[in-house]
Amino acid sequence: MGSIRSPLTGYVCRNCAASLRSSTRKPLQIRLASTLADRRPANFSSFFYDNHRWAASPRNVSTQPRTSSQPTRGHSVGAVYSPTAESSAASFRQAEVLTPRRLAKIYWQLSKSNLTVLIMLTAMSGVAMSPLPTSVPVLLSTALGTALCSASANAFNQIQEIPYDAQMARTRNRPLVRRAISPLHATGFAVATGLAGPALLWTMVNPTTALLGAANIALYAGAYTYLKRKSVINTWVGSVVGGIPPLMGWTACGGSLLPSQSFELVLPPFLTTLSALPSDALAAAENPLAPLALFLLLYSWQFPHFNGLSHLVRESYAQAGYRMLGVLDPHKNATVALRHALLLIPATSILMPLSGLTTWSFALTSLVPHAIFVDAAYKFWKHGGEKQARKLFQHSLWYLPVLLGLMMFHKRGMDWGSWIGLGEAQGAVENRKEAAETPSA
Repeated sequence: MGSIRSPLTGYVCRNCAASLRSSTRKPLQIRLASTLADRRPANFSSFFYDNHRWAASPRNVSTQPRTSSQPTRGHSVGAVYSPTAESSAASFRQAEVLTPRRLAKIYWQLSKSNLTVLIMLTAMSGVAMSPLPTSVPVLLSTALGTALCSASANAFNQIQEIPYDAQMARTRNRPLVRRAISPLHATGFAVATGLAGPALLWTMVNPTTALLGAANIALYAGAYTYLKRKSVINTWVGSVVGGIPPLMGWTACGGSLLPSQSFELVLPPFLTTLSALPSDALAAAENPLAPLALFLLLYSWQFPHFNGLSHLVRESYAQAGYRMLGVLDPHKNATVALRHALLLIPATSILMPLSGLTTWSFALTSLVPHAIFVDAAYKFWKHGGEKQARKLFQHSLWYLPVLLGLMMFHKRGMDWGSWIGLGEAQGAVENRKEAAETPSA
């Protein structure tokens, strides 16, 4: 079989090879540059150079400028591109000056504002459900100290995950990824908030709340962030982090986490007489079931919430190398979500009235949001599609505030009639009835 061997010993692009084939009637045998024995292996990093490196240029690269009369033959891989001043100005954008307003916005993004606000509100739920009295300085110090601890943990998390956040579409616009702030500056912010939060809680609230805040920073920025690329246990560790803020609000009012020598349980009315019911609502402050119920509510809620979200963004997690159940085992991911959605029923509808936090009417009214939430988790487990995962995630957004609102409405010892003036009017009516029934002298 006759052939024509090309005299070229360098690189021949596909366009040049096609033109040579069309210019001859005989078959053409051309050895590509990748098969040449004397060709050095290409450096892997060269594939990440800008496109000008692969632009058309003469075979013999010269420092003299090429005139329009000189023909262009082939493509030179080793050509060095030297951008002019105009192209450099067009390719790079000067960094913006960090004004106080822009810096505050960056700090707000470093703190993951939505997550920090949620953690602060869940801490306030522990304060609201506590039967012990509190003061405004303690309330404000607990909210601010919890927010500072959350901001520190989130900032440390972003500092460690810069290369991984850059690979995901949902996180590539974070301040450290787009270089709006330096890692050293972000570290200073994380350290400052990480010291100020526990210090404020220690001085203005109590040492127990401060230790819980410091433990939350260590768990989230340390164990949880490390395990995200190592094991699926990271989801369970992250749920523990979410269950600690209500305990911080509980201990801020003086509530106990450990059981006392004697504590009483509040049984349903049909199992006991009115005389056997505890007469003091403050007894719930010494009941270990009360903080356990608050912890389990936030701990179990995070599994349907996060597992539904992780199923929707599982491609991004896989691209960044995160070991999530939504990536490794989607069916088990849905099973865990359903399991904890069912666990929320006894954790709230039974433990909370039993501990004395709420009345037993809460067990009845909470069945409605429980049924809707469990139904969404069951459909996600049965079908496992993105539509069901999105529906479960959307239900988790309203489920938590609705349940917290019902807990506050049915709080034991809370007289809502006196808040709107009905209590005083009812008392006046009862006094008039007693005066009418009493015989006059």
